[in-house]
Parts: sequence; structure tokens; C-alpha cells
Amino acid sequence: MTYPESLPVSGKRDEIARAIAGHQVVIVCGETGSGKTTQLPKICLDLGRGLGAGGTGLIGHTQPRRLAASSTGRRIAEELGTPFGEVVGYKVRFTDNLAPGASVKLMTDGILLAETQTDPLLKAYDTLIIDEAHERSLNIDFLLGYLKEILPRRPDLKLIVTSATIDADRFARHFGTDARPAPVIEVSGRLYPVEMRYRPVAEDRPAVKHAEGTGGRDRVKTAREAERDLMDAIVDAVDELCREGPGDVLVFLPGEREIREAAEALRKHHPPHTEILPLFARLSAADQDKVFKASNARRIVLATNVAETSLTVPGIRYVVDTGLARVKRYSYRNKVEQLQVEPISQAAANQRAGRCGRVADGVCIRLYEESDYQARARFTDPEILRSSLASVILRMKSLHLTAIESFPFLEPPPGRAIADGYQLLNELGAVDDDNALTPLGRELARLPLDPRVGRMILAARDQQSLREVLIIASALSVQDPRDRPIDAQEQADQAHRRFADERSEFLQWLKIWAWFEEAVAHKKSNRQLVDACRQNFLSHLRLREWRDVHSQLLTVVREHGWRLNEVEATYEQIHLALLTGLLGNLGMKADDDPHYLGARGIKFYLWPGSALAKKAGRWVMAAELVETSRLYARCLAKIEPEWVEKIGAHLLKKSLSEPHWEKRPAQVSAFERATLYGLPIYHRRRVAFGKQDPARARELFIRGALVEGEFDTKLPFFAHNRKLLADIEQLEHKSRRQDVLVDDELIYAYYDQAIPEGIYTGAAFERWYRDEVKKGGQAEEKQRLLYLSRDDLMRHEAAGVTTELFPKRATMAGVEMALTYHFEPGTPRDGVTLAVPLYALNQVDARRCEWLVPGMLKEKVQLLLKSLPQKLRRHCVPLPEYAAGFVERTGRERFGAGGLVEALIADVRGETQVAMKTADFKLETLPAHLFMNFKVIDEHGRQLAMGRNLAQLRQELGAQAQQQFQKIAAASTIAPGGEAGDGDAHDAPAPGAAPGSAAKGGKP
Repeated sequence: MTYPESLPVSGKRDEIARAIAGHQVVIVCGETGSGKTTQLPKICLDLGRGLGAGGTGLIGHTQPRRLAASSTGRRIAEELGTPFGEVVGYKVRFTDNLAPGASVKLMTDGILLAETQTDPLLKAYDTLIIDEAHERSLNIDFLLGYLKEILPRRPDLKLIVTSATIDADRFARHFGTDARPAPVIEVSGRLYPVEMRYRPVAEDRPAVKHAEGTGGRDRVKTAREAERDLMDAIVDAVDELCREGPGDVLVFLPGEREIREAAEALRKHHPPHTEILPLFARLSAADQDKVFKASNARRIVLATNVAETSLTVPGIRYVVDTGLARVKRYSYRNKVEQLQVEPISQAAANQRAGRCGRVADGVCIRLYEESDYQARARFTDPEILRSSLASVILRMKSLHLTAIESFPFLEPPPGRAIADGYQLLNELGAVDDDNALTPLGRELARLPLDPRVGRMILAARDQQSLREVLIIASALSVQDPRDRPIDAQEQADQAHRRFADERSEFLQWLKIWAWFEEAVAHKKSNRQLVDACRQNFLSHLRLREWRDVHSQLLTVVREHGWRLNEVEATYEQIHLALLTGLLGNLGMKADDDPHYLGARGIKFYLWPGSALAKKAGRWVMAAELVETSRLYARCLAKIEPEWVEKIGAHLLKKSLSEPHWEKRPAQVSAFERATLYGLPIYHRRRVAFGKQDPARARELFIRGALVEGEFDTKLPFFAHNRKLLADIEQLEHKSRRQDVLVDDELIYAYYDQAIPEGIYTGAAFERWYRDEVKKGGQAEEKQRLLYLSRDDLMRHEAAGVTTELFPKRATMAGVEMALTYHFEPGTPRDGVTLAVPLYALNQVDARRCEWLVPGMLKEKVQLLLKSLPQKLRRHCVPLPEYAAGFVERTGRERFGAGGLVEALIADVRGETQVAMKTADFKLETLPAHLFMNFKVIDEHGRQLAMGRNLAQLRQELGAQAQQQFQKIAAASTIAPGGEAGDGDAHDAPAPGAAPGSAAKGGKP
């Protein structure tokens, strides 16, 4: 095994070998270009490790990127003098060239993570090299945490963690103990000195803002101008470096789009013999290989941060550092991940500078101020601290890793961020209330997308709106392409109105997309396209970035075999899909207030520049909430609350109120109210209550249907029991006492002990009843199931309550009139009521009515005597006995003859020789029920008037009564007088009863 002496790691190979042999974990720290990536696998092979399938296992070697995995594998195979794939091979997504007997396997860290699902202890490997750990990607942090957990169970497994000279002690502490951290071996990387030069793009160039900045339309012009000036600065820097002498130039740019722009600018400026080579992760394999092949021409390599640490580009003598990188960052405020161009950290800048000085003295030109460099963060944030933890949790659960709360991360995320991640996943339907992954969550985990965007796309697939939602979702993943310069806001708004939609700002993205696609198809030159965008106040660069993201989403969709809808999607189909990812961004208009009520009690205002600002409607959803002087909602759409119920059913908080029995549906119902994050989606919706609380529903069913009788059923017991109850209630009314019928609680208890649990609807009860009767055959107890008896219902016999004392009818003026009884003091119906046909109103004998009915005479006489002055009353004491004697002396023959008071005066004079006058009786002290209540009815039995003052009723209805009487009198003669009878009780006149008919029944 040979080791290139030009590589610093070669001089440390013995020390590294001893450390690997003596420790389970070794940290190798060195600058990029030190050779650690290519030489460490060879050192392991020298130690007898990586014997492949025939030995203890493979040497696994991870890289952050596919490009680095393939190029590193080729380089190692070349140094070993073996065909690529035979001893050293690689595996990335969709590609695996590893031969069965291979020893070294290059792969992305994502591939190794995926293998943990089928090989939890990674027994396929005896050695693992985690390269570029300083990048602290999510995958790397996952692997470092996972390996820390399994190493105690795999004492034979060797782990080598490589890092640039960035905080290597952190890795040593992570894998060591408090007393003994893992060993760290430092490897020098730079061979020649590097001169630093600072050439800021422009003295007055605005600084690129952090991803959490204000963002949006007002920012686009500044970013576009910065990018245009940046191209000029790159051309000038390359010119300066070319004058220094021979050597290749490496230019660091934020992304693929900027690389293409810079390539175009450089090709127009430099002579043909200069070779311009792009280098980024999505580049084809053939184009990637060009970077690593020697050339006679000067090479200018335009690279993203893929060349910062992952790859060593040969022959580089000069570096141009823009100081920028495109970084994925999650905003807890907006709840979305975006790729933002940000200033790089000092550590990343040092890594870039370290790429020159390998072949000769190097020069690094930084396109920013030295003071800017000094003010930057020392290290790049670990991806886990700038990513949505929803994405992190989703990935961990899909890989069956330990719960995030206890996972041994290098830097554990804060609890608030974890809770936010779980909350978002629950909102999206990816986890249940126990935070377990749902089937939808497993499907979502397979999409390499922001969870919100992924959820929209899954819904769009099901809603047949995939074509439209891909366009909108990709627009939401980039910065707003609309330009709204401060000095031309009105012109910009006017230009953008052509894309506006009165219902939804999401639909404007479809219109802008259609315009741009047509402009691209018909463009004559790139300059004309840029000018057309500028005239419409659109950022050409943002539009191109939008197309790039759309292309990536389209690739994901096609990989899953999903088909785009051929028929144009409806407004509802599009917005139902979008709503699945934006349930936390809803708003409801707060009556006449200018603001909207949002989730969890927040208040927000509509963005002033919104096309819907003045006519958004009661319910809206927003793509984002932005806080400036106020909290504003941007990118709005009108929605229906019914959509929220449909999409967010799993999030609705429901409460029930006022459970009650309903006779018509024969069920217990309640009123339901539902809220989403505090927003009322609906209220007072009538729903069945039974399944919510079966025990309470059963109680309400028994009370309402059986005890109170609110039940339409033909079951024989029910009619029997209702009639029996009615008869006993009549006894109470007549006797004016409430202690005859047992109370409702005893009736409830009777049904409660007989009816089984789980019966709370009319239908269920009838099924049970019929089944019980059928099972019982001819057994009497089953045939009379639930039949009540008088003994069941009466506390005691109501002695003296007979039809003789409480007749159902009275005959007056030859007309039978119904008598009804009601015991409810204080109400108009309390006492005895005489139903008087209108035509007989003037013929009713008021003096006869003073007597009421025989069963009430004693009480009235007693209270009449009680109303007398003391000097008179004392002659009749004890009053109850005197009243009883009066009733006995009066008898049936004299009951109702003349006025009651006159009859009582005569009786007192005869019994005590005390003279009394009518005026001595204070009738106003008597309770209302001791005066006859008159209900005047028409020929159909309908009530015309009611009261206890007969004279007043005659004054009101006398004329009508006389007309009706004369009409009937023409056919018959009405006999005077009237007596009480005991016929059947009816409110209407008895059939055949006519004026002039003979009096029926004898006197009581």
C-alpha cells in the first residue's frame, strides 16, 4: 500500500493506525486537502479491516453528497490500481456499483441511515468513516447520535470521524467519557501560504439579510441588483488573479443559478482558451468528471459549497469567495422552510481560503470587507438548529430512531422547538395524538420536501389538482418574484393587477407562471426576457429559481409515478389541497373590527398591498404571517369554514351542551360546537348524544321517553302506563293534593332497573322490548313487560275522589258542559273549569256556579267562615266541623239552589241564631281556585276567552253569544235552570245537546 508523500496525512499514518488499533472511536481533524478522505480507507485496509463478505465486514465511508461519494471512490480505486467497483465501490440513490467481494463502500450518509432500518447494528461493517462531520447536516448528526447508541453493542466496530479544523473537541467529548474523550489526531492541510485580499462588490452595497429578515416584495430589487453587481465583481476578481500568473481559479457561489449567470458573464469576457467549468451537486456525472481531469487551458471552476470541504479540486491556486451560500432555514414564525442566500461563517470562509495554496503560493479574494468577515459568526449553525423539527422528527420516526427527546445529539434541540415540531406534524396528520407515525406520515416521510409542501402535494394528488398545486407550492418555496420598489409602488401594483384574482392570491401564481412560460417560449433573447420581466415588475432571477424548484418537485412526483391532472382543477380542489398545509394560518373576521382572529388567539391584519385587503370575506387562509409594525397575513385566499371541517377534522376541539331527549327522531341529542385552535368552525349543531355519553343518554331517554311520555310507539305497555298515569293525575287535580301519584324518581327507578345498559334510542328500545317478549313466549311476566299497576303508581288511595263529588259534567240551561280539574296554584287553570259554549254564555247561572262541585264545597265554606270578623266567626268554631255539617245538612237536593253565601247565612242563623250579612264575608281573601273558572268555546271547541269573572266575559262576548243563541233558538226552545251531571268529560258541547233539551241526571 503506497501513500502520496505530498499529502500531510501520509506523515501521520502510523499515529492514525495506532489510534485506530487502540480505540473504538478516533477523531481525525485536518483542513481540506490534507488527504484524510482518500488515505484513511487505505490505512484501515493495512490494519486488516474491511475484508468484505468473507471477513468481518466492509469499510463504510460516508460523504455528505453523491458527487463526493462517486469522485472519492474513483480516486481511491485509482490509487489502489483496481477497477472502480471491484475493491472500492459506491452506492448512492439509484446507483450501486459495489462488487460482491468489495472491501470499501463509499456512500452518502443518507444511504447509511436508510440501512439502519434493515441492519440496526450495522453488522455489514467492521469500520465506519464519517467524513466531513463538521458540516453538521441532519444526516451527520443523526449518524453520530445513532452510532453513539450502538457502539457499546458493537465492540468490534471501529468508528473514524473526520472533520475540518472546526470544533473537533466537540466530537471527542461526544464519543468519550467525562474523564477520557476520544483521541483527536491533527493533520495539517495547507502546504503553501495564502494571501488574503478583500475586494467588496461595492462600498454602498446593501448587506444580504438573514433568512429571518423582513423578506418579501420590497426586498427583491436589492437582491437582484446585488446579484448583477456580483457578476461584475467576479469578472474583475478573475482578471486580477489571472494577472498573478498561471494556475486554476475556484469561484464559490451560492447556487446553481448564480453559477450559470457567472459562467455566461465570464465566457463573454475571457478569451476562448479559458475553460469555464461548473460544479454543483445536480451536475451530470460527465460534467463533474471534467473538473478532476487535467487541462492545458486555464480552468475557472464555478462551485457551490460542495467544493468547500467535500471535494478537492486539483490544480487550484486562486480562490474567489463571494461570502455567500444558499442555506435552508426554518422560520418558526412562518412555519415554513426556505432556501435563503446568507453570509457564510468565518469557519466556512477559512475552508474556502484553504482550497488554494496546495500547489504554490495561493491568493484568496474575498468579495466583502475584512470588517464584515470579523463580524460574522464563528461557525455555521448545525442544520438541526435551523431546520423544521417537524422534518427531523418525521425522518427519525421513519428510520425508527430513538425519540428525539432522548436521542444523543451533539447539540440537543430545545424543548420548545420539539413541541413545535410535533404540533405541526399533528396538524398535518403525520402523527396521531400519541405522536405515533400515521400511514399518511409514512407516505410524507418518503418525500424529500418540507412537510407542509409535501402535505399539499399529497392532497393535490388525491384532489386531482396536482398540476396547479405543484406550481403554487414551488412558488411558496422561493422568495416572491414580484418587485415593488419603494419609488415605484403604484406602477408595480398596476402592473401586478393583470395577475390578480378577486378570490385568491394563490391563483395569481398560476397566472404569473403562465405568463412566464409563454414569455420563455417566445423569447428572442435572454435580454428581451429580462426586459419583459422588468416592465412587469417581476424578478427574472426569482422566476428562474421558481422554475428550478418546480422542476425538482416535478421530478419527485414522477419518481412516485403520480400523474398530473389533465382537466383543470376547480377553485375548491386547489384550495382544499393547499389548506392541508396551512391549517395554522387561518383567520376569521372579527365582526366590525379591522383585524382577523387567528389560531391560538392571535390577531392579524391583511397585508395592505393585498388584492383582497378590502374584500377578503369572513374566512381566509394565508401562506405566511409577517410581523412588522403589526402582524400581517400575506398571500390570501377566501375559504369556506366547511372546508376547514373537512380537512382539519382531526384537529377540531368539540364540546357538547344541552343534551336532551327529542321525540321525533326518538333519540337523545345535544348541541355541538367545534373550534380549530380557538376559531369557531360551527356551533349549535344538533348531533346524537348517545355514543358520547351512553349512561347519560340512557338516563335522558328513560326520563324523556318513558317517564314524561314523549315517545311515539305502539308498544302496548306504553299506552297502558300513560292512561294509568293520566287517571291518577286527575285524582290529584280533583283532590287538590300532590301526594297521590308517586314522584318521577320512583317511576324512573322502575324503568331503570328493568332496561339494560346501552339502550338510549327509541329504535334500540323497541328492538330490545320485542326481543324480550319473543324470548319469553307465553309467560305472563314477559307478555306484560314494563306494565305498571295502580299500586306501583299510587302512594295511597285518594279516598272520596269520586265522580259524584267531582263530576265530569254540569248541565246548565239544558246544555251539558264539561268540567275539568287542575291543581297548579297561581295559574289561570287552577281549580275547576266550566267549558261554556258561546251560545250559552248568557244563560249560565252565576249563583249556581258559586257552589262549584260537591267535592270542593267543604273547603270553600270553611274559608268563607274564616273570612268573617272574629265576633261572628267565633259562633262557628271549630270551622272545619261546621263546614262539614253544612255540607251534610245541604245534601244533594239543596246543592246549587240559590246563592252559596245566602244559603250559608241562613244555615248560620238556624244553627246559632246569629244574623249575618253578605257584606260580612270578605270574598277577596279566598284563593282563586274556589271561584269557578269559565272557558268560553266556539262550536269547534276552540277557546275564545277564559276567566273567573262571568260578568266581564259576558260584557266582552255577550253580543256574539246573543247572536249565536238566537240562531240556535230559531230551531228549538231552551229550558231554564241547570243541574250537575256525571257524563263524560269533553271541552266541546256533547253531541246532540241542544238548547231546550231536558235536564239529565238528578241533583247531588
